Amino acid sequence: MLTTIGYLLAILFVMIGTAFSIIGVLGYMRLPDVYTQIHAIGKVGVFGVVFLLVAVIFRPSLGFTRGLVLIVLLMLSGPIISHAIQSAAYRLGEPMKDPVEDALESKWQSESP
Repeated sequence: MLTTIGYLLAILFVMIGTAFSIIGVLGYMRLPDVYTQIHAIGKVGVFGVVFLLVAVIFRPSLGFTRGLVLIVLLMLSGPIISHAIQSAAYRLGEPMKDPVEDALESKWQSESP
């Protein structure tokens, strides 16, 4: 009985994780510039993978601690990687579509030689 509930929860979390991943791909395709695309992939994609790892945790034959360690590492590294990619795109001069305010403009112009 307990293994059946574990498998059902795993299937539920796989479906939720897949839905988040699909939303991330749609955001990547539909959003106008690299900054909003990275936001869609960085946030939604990380949660999609986290839900897939939660599904792995609920599988009876796989380890709880391995899945938990991977979730923690992903939650720590995902935002850092997204920020690094956005910072690199800004430094390379990738244009923003309809920016309201560019707070980094004066910072990067004052540091350039």
